[in-house]
Amino acid sequence: MAKKGDWVQIHNIVLKPEERSESLPEDTKVNPLEMWVKGHLTSDAEIGDEVEVITRTGRKATGKLVKVNPYFEHNFGVFVPEILEIDDMVRKLTFGGED
Repeated sequence: MAKKGDWVQIHNIVLKPEERSESLPEDTKVNPLEMWVKGHLTSDAEIGDEVEVITRTGRKATGKLVKVNPYFEHNFGVFVPEILEIDDMVRKLTFGGED
């Protein structure tokens, strides 16, 4: 359960594929135009409910509640040992050694 004022993320379909411009590339126009917005919830709700949020800029937006207290989940991938070897090579070429 999310409470009024909680920081949340909502999702909304802005345009269905059939509503999108014909001038778009084929691989783009076959997908819906989607919107994800973060903001403060204006009333108590549960995940999946249609809600309204107020963004950091004061804009109101509506959509389906998908996350409470969202955070960045991206990363730079798994460890790649070859990157350390490249670093060693660059240091040697640039600075003339391991120092």
